[in-house]
Amino acid sequence: MTEAAGGVWQAAYIVAALSIVLSIKWLSSPVTARRGVFAGEFGLLFAIIGTLLRQEVLSYEWILVAMAVGAAIGAPLAYLMPMTAVPQLTALSHAFGAFAAALVGTAEYYREPATGFKMTALAIEIVLGYLTTTASVMAFGKLQEIIPTRPMTYRGQNVVNLSLFAFALALGGWMIYQPAPNWVFPAFVGLALLFGVLLIMPIGGGDMPTVIALLNSYAGAACCAMGFALENRLLIIAGAVNASSGFILSVIMCKAMNRSFTNVLFGAFGQVQAGAAAKTAAKPVKSATAEDAAQVLASARKVIIVPGYGMAVAQAQHKLRELTDALTKRGVDVEFAIHPVAGRMPGHMNVLLAEADIPYDRLHEMEDINPDFAEADVALVIGANDVVNPAARHDTTSPIYGMPILDVDKAQTVMVIKRSMNPGFAGIDNELYYMDRTLMLFGDAKSFVGEIVKALPAAG
Repeated sequence: MTEAAGGVWQAAYIVAALSIVLSIKWLSSPVTARRGVFAGEFGLLFAIIGTLLRQEVLSYEWILVAMAVGAAIGAPLAYLMPMTAVPQLTALSHAFGAFAAALVGTAEYYREPATGFKMTALAIEIVLGYLTTTASVMAFGKLQEIIPTRPMTYRGQNVVNLSLFAFALALGGWMIYQPAPNWVFPAFVGLALLFGVLLIMPIGGGDMPTVIALLNSYAGAACCAMGFALENRLLIIAGAVNASSGFILSVIMCKAMNRSFTNVLFGAFGQVQAGAAAKTAAKPVKSATAEDAAQVLASARKVIIVPGYGMAVAQAQHKLRELTDALTKRGVDVEFAIHPVAGRMPGHMNVLLAEADIPYDRLHEMEDINPDFAEADVALVIGANDVVNPAARHDTTSPIYGMPILDVDKAQTVMVIKRSMNPGFAGIDNELYYMDRTLMLFGDAKSFVGEIVKALPAAG
């Protein structure tokens, strides 16, 4: 390769690295998120171009075949996957990325067996890559409800998990310090794959926001380790940015759910919910019709809407946009309160509401919107459960005690659209439903919101 060509691929890597960093920055805000997506795609394109220009690449036949296969899988997934299934697509993306890193590490191990620093990087890359692959597939299965979403636990689970992980680390240390027998590497890979499954088993579907963020961090760390193994600076930068951002997001999600981060790391934080009895108290509730709800909303001056996973399941976001437009035309101030863990992944509600073209400036984070509930005439809760349960503030026996919640109970009137009185993921009663100022609107969220919109003109 000529010196000029070498300079071109290095320049391409610099452009790619800068684009990836800018992409992470812009993706932190809904206003600039679209720009962040384009920057990320632009950066990856330059990373691919730079890689193809490296002198190590001797032929392009198999590379082109792999690119065609990848495009044939990725394009349909992107275009056919509904917005409500974005968490599942995210889990699959983590699986594919981690599996690619693990396969590269495997190929590098057999191509040139090593010890010392390079083997350390390869061991980290391989264990995190394979672990994240199976963990992400398990997360996809729980999100898609192919496998039970409830926590699957058994006695001594943590001891078994940690023992297997310790054994894997021992095998990794063996390979680092001296060439190991042929059976060691396959055993090392097998333990990593198994640990990924065991990591997700005890985690319930409602805790997926933290899991998705954590798996993102693992995949990034695997890519970063691959960069050290291959002496590729771009992979080191991109992987480190991905790993650190995923780690920070995991910490934020843990704080929002009042979870211990150490429990998340060891995959046992679903056990608290598993022990909670799914009970509903035999207390009277006030129910209302769509016409009643329309009358209340039409006379309000300020309405705060709280979307939850139930909105995603019912795919009610477009009807919600119709309701927002109808109320806004009447002069009602309509805002949206977004809890950090609403839905099945960080930002899930933001994505769904953005799909329905609800303006970004109406979406507010929990810390910003909570003081406004006391001034709101109506708080309309759609498919949210535990994130609006007042028991989190005062009931020390509650599984969700200490979890920051949206202060919907402070509004003048609270309306809750819900299919039934079944509890949320925590399996506990919601005190909000029995308050004197709460109206329960039983039914499918999409249909009920549509009925409210139709009833609004008559509400005058």
